[in-house]
Amino acid sequence: MFDESQRLLHHGNGNNLVENSEKNIGNMTSGYGAAATLTSKSQPTGMVDMATWGTNLMKSYSVHADGSPSYLLPLQLGRHELYEMVPFTAIFGMQQKERNISRAFASFAAELDSMEADQLSFSQNNKRMSEAELNSRRSHTSLLLLDELEMDAVLVTTPLIIAIFVAGISQFLVGYNTSVMNSPSSVVFQGHSTFQWSVAVAAFAVGGPFGAITAGSVVDTRGRRGSLIINTYTFLVGGILQTFAKNMLFITIARFIIGFASGFSSVLVPIFLGELAPPTLRGTLGTLTQFCLVTGIFVSDLLAFPFATESSWRVLFSVTIMLSVAQITCFPFLIESPRWLLHRDKNSRRARFIIKKLRGLRHDHEIETEVNHFVSASHAQACDDSEERTTSGGAFVAMTKDNRIRKLLVCSLILQMAQQLCGINAVFYYSTMFFDGLIENPLIGTAIVGGVNVAATYVALLLMERSNRRTLILWSAGGMLVSCMGLVVCLLGYFDKMASLFFVVTFVCFFEIGLGPIPWLIVAEMFEAKYVSTAMSASCQVNWACNFIVGIVFPYLQTSLGAYSFVPFAIVLLMTIIFVMTWLPETKGTTPEDLRDDIVRSLSTMLQLSDDSTNGAETSSSVGNPIDVEWRKAMDSLRRQEEEDMKRGIFNYGFQPIEQDSMSASESDWRSRITGGA
Repeated sequence: MFDESQRLLHHGNGNNLVENSEKNIGNMTSGYGAAATLTSKSQPTGMVDMATWGTNLMKSYSVHADGSPSYLLPLQLGRHELYEMVPFTAIFGMQQKERNISRAFASFAAELDSMEADQLSFSQNNKRMSEAELNSRRSHTSLLLLDELEMDAVLVTTPLIIAIFVAGISQFLVGYNTSVMNSPSSVVFQGHSTFQWSVAVAAFAVGGPFGAITAGSVVDTRGRRGSLIINTYTFLVGGILQTFAKNMLFITIARFIIGFASGFSSVLVPIFLGELAPPTLRGTLGTLTQFCLVTGIFVSDLLAFPFATESSWRVLFSVTIMLSVAQITCFPFLIESPRWLLHRDKNSRRARFIIKKLRGLRHDHEIETEVNHFVSASHAQACDDSEERTTSGGAFVAMTKDNRIRKLLVCSLILQMAQQLCGINAVFYYSTMFFDGLIENPLIGTAIVGGVNVAATYVALLLMERSNRRTLILWSAGGMLVSCMGLVVCLLGYFDKMASLFFVVTFVCFFEIGLGPIPWLIVAEMFEAKYVSTAMSASCQVNWACNFIVGIVFPYLQTSLGAYSFVPFAIVLLMTIIFVMTWLPETKGTTPEDLRDDIVRSLSTMLQLSDDSTNGAETSSSVGNPIDVEWRKAMDSLRRQEEEDMKRGIFNYGFQPIEQDSMSASESDWRSRITGGA
């Protein structure tokens, strides 16, 4: 199934840091020792054999954490960097960051390859490669690595598809139950008071923070799969109780339970999918789950047309039951997060079996390489001593003690408050009540708002790849502010009441291009990968708390303020604009050059394996630690021995050892056997 073609990069454990990428590239290049070539690389069947690129990529060395020698292909080294730099969380709109990291590494590795090829040409022929030859080699190598790094984003296995399906339903139910109480307000247990209904609606947001808080500990103790099973049965219990409710009290209790499950899901699903998906797919899955959520809102609005009646409103609530049962049927095929298993036991055979199925691997050495990616990335993304915890209290305390991180945390929490207190859920919770008397059929207005919400989410995805975060939030908050003012003017009777529908639609559209997705995306961009999970958990809890405030207060705002009910939201939006303009940092400005420098720094622990006569005193001074010196000597000896074996034609490239009596063939035949006839 696979056919391999790439070079091996050197990766070790020195301690010299670098000031810039140019200096570090030169240092690392001098550490490449092997003159042999290897062109046998993993690649899906049916694609062009990469050996036909005509590029023989160099081989070099790496060291495991326990000090044993091993080899990392440039693709593996690139995936290693992606694992460490991309958080284990599926976040809406993170695709651009993933692509930038891939491009930065491909460019970095291509530069190393061309510089070493130039040095090798000079040492063998006393002649440098021309600029055209170097550029051609850089281009070929960069494209080769970039294509292979992006391959993870399109190769999706069956276990991952099942996990996406189950997790996607959970997010769909979050959206569905956010809006399902909107339409049948006048037909469910007629005669209820405004207080009873607002409490029932707001109970959803009361349960949310409790679910978000509980999820942090449960996902670490019961595992991601076990937590998803618990979450599904919680949805099921809430759905049954809501569908067969006898009065408004039962509805309120059911809404609390479903809200608990929804808050739980909002923490669990991004972690679960982020730990199963390869780094280049996490942003896509985050986007997918966001579409599941807004689609759930829209579907609940559409189902209201046939079922928001006195005799059929229970059918609306039964959708939660049916989808929960569908999830339960998939549980036998649902896999556990290998990251969680490896945290509990780094030698876990179950984790290795899951990784084999999840990534479609066949060979033990491929599985162990993937295991090393998980383990090293988990260690790199741990921000306290409790590396195994997803959202530990110690991690949050550590964030608050660092002055720079604390300011970023405050920014992210303020954005979450602004996202909810701007009044968006007043629309999704009460739009039918709001449109009653303004348009002939309030359900049509609610459905239009839900459909626009889905379309605007797609537009937001396109804009986020092209625009700065601060700019989007300013446009979003500004547009919502104007919409609020227009809505107030309409309600005062200065415009036709139908114009109010237009302003509600623009209100939702502007929300979705900025204040909707950016507060979540900015967490992944503003914090280092090790802080993302903790920051996301704190943000989620604040978000749900503010959600509750809006849910419980808006009916009273509408009763007390009448046409001015959206004025408090306008004040929040004005304060948000001031905050963004004066305080919020821009996070989109991480250029490919910045990412390349980050990659260089992370790889600056490479051992300098070049010959002493080449580096002289400079190399000695760069590796001053006695342990590093001993490692350098040991790896030097290994390199010389392997070079000697290569010259004699008996070096083992991972296949069966080459017998001495088979070496009568010419060098071209020898190379042909190594490359598989390429």
